[in-house]
Amino acid sequence: MIHLTNIHKTYQGAQPLHVLKGIDLHIGKGEFVAIMGASGSGKSTLLNILGILDDYDEGEYRLDGTLIRNLSETRAADYRNRMIGFIFQSFNLIAFKDAMENVALPLFYQGVGRRKRNQMAMEYLEKVGLTEWAHHLPNELSGGQKQRVAIARALITQPRIILADEPTGALDSKTSLEVMQLLKQLHEQGMTIIVVTHESGVAYQAEKIVHIKDGQIESVEVNDGSAHTPFGVNGVMK
Repeated sequence: MIHLTNIHKTYQGAQPLHVLKGIDLHIGKGEFVAIMGASGSGKSTLLNILGILDDYDEGEYRLDGTLIRNLSETRAADYRNRMIGFIFQSFNLIAFKDAMENVALPLFYQGVGRRKRNQMAMEYLEKVGLTEWAHHLPNELSGGQKQRVAIARALITQPRIILADEPTGALDSKTSLEVMQLLKQLHEQGMTIIVVTHESGVAYQAEKIVHIKDGQIESVEVNDGSAHTPFGVNGVMK
């Protein structure tokens, strides 16, 4: 589903910063992948490219067979709306809208009527166990509840891929585990999940762990639930 070949990205400035240096990564439909690396390793830049939020300078990115490169903002937004759901560390909820309205918001941008989108928002809040909190504002919710609202919002457009950027970064360990269990359930239902994290406890909830360092893929591990098998780039045994 996702094919990155020799991806390079440099941010221009007084001193150009070469962030990604020849990334090759292939993620199949229905995989649960963690991209792990320290701050400054390039993992967030990689996620932005996967989410069509940023362009790359060199190489090739194909999403479900379509070349993603130099798209107009309209076409990029169309691919994002149809294919990708985003979950962020900071939740990105709108403070003056309640949980139901936050979840329904992506459907507003798709032109879905108020009654239909609110009905669907309630259905997705039920999926994440927050029906009783539908009419509470974000400042009335715990961190875990906010993240579950954000997950419901990401799911409501029925995307094929979920991109999660440090989804447990603002949560305590117990709540982090609950959020990761929810992502694992989505994976078991056939959704492609990609999580960016610097936390090993989060990364090893995934079935494949991509280690990135200094803008390059250092290794890829397959997690069978017991031992962590070291693989080389793109899953080739070292």
